[in-house]
Amino acid sequence: MHHYETIAEAIKYINDHHTEQPSLDDIAAAVHLSPFHFQRLFKEWAGVTPKKFLQYISLQHAKTLLAKNYTLEDTTFETGLSGTSRLHDMFVNMEAMTPGEYKNGGENLHIKCTFTITQFGMVFIAATDKGVCNIQFTESFENSLAELRAQWPKANITVAESPILKTVKEFFTERNEAVKDLRLHVKATPFQLKVWEALLKIPCGQVSTYGQIADSIQHPKASRAVGSAVGDNPVAYLIPCHRVIRSTGILGEYHWGKERKTAMIGWEASKVIGEKAAI
Repeated sequence: MHHYETIAEAIKYINDHHTEQPSLDDIAAAVHLSPFHFQRLFKEWAGVTPKKFLQYISLQHAKTLLAKNYTLEDTTFETGLSGTSRLHDMFVNMEAMTPGEYKNGGENLHIKCTFTITQFGMVFIAATDKGVCNIQFTESFENSLAELRAQWPKANITVAESPILKTVKEFFTERNEAVKDLRLHVKATPFQLKVWEALLKIPCGQVSTYGQIADSIQHPKASRAVGSAVGDNPVAYLIPCHRVIRSTGILGEYHWGKERKTAMIGWEASKVIGEKAAI
């Protein structure tokens, strides 16, 4: 679960050399491992072989998902699944901060923060008394803490644990079937809130496009504005902006790195397909 850096390096190599169709030996050599150890490490992390994982991050797989004409309201099948395939909006509740809570640099906010290691790298987590206000992938806890202090200069920010932060950590341990309620407390415009609520409805293992999201919130001509709102998402992974791709099937960029987005989409596909096969 904690081999993300090696996995990301392998994904970058695959993306950079996809036209050459690199072999297992090629990829293993690029990350300085023997083919045997790389295959074992990769399967430990993803649950599938590198070859199978490549199918889940291919352009053809993305186009297949989009060709299903999936809509954000079409969630019946997913609600019957447990574990990683459960819909985010079944257990994530989002509340927008009031103007009084974030005016004057957040002087009325009490924020606690911590970090945890996930299958996609280290994450910085911050929460008010009402819910999670920030999750970001990071290489440095100190840098992320400094960014949070700059964003909320008058807030009371402490490095400490809380029940909300503990729940987020449990979610990232792959024991998220035990997580019954996750509350988010975010600074958002009404439009951003609509977009982020739409993102919560994208099931694990599925993808959507900016245009589909714009249609779902009754703003069919607002794809560009939707893209901006997706990019402004303050809560990485829990608000699954990584599941938004281009209408052509190309995965596109991601605030926390293209390799990480690719890893998330492939990892989720491997988990969901594995669960469906077990039903």
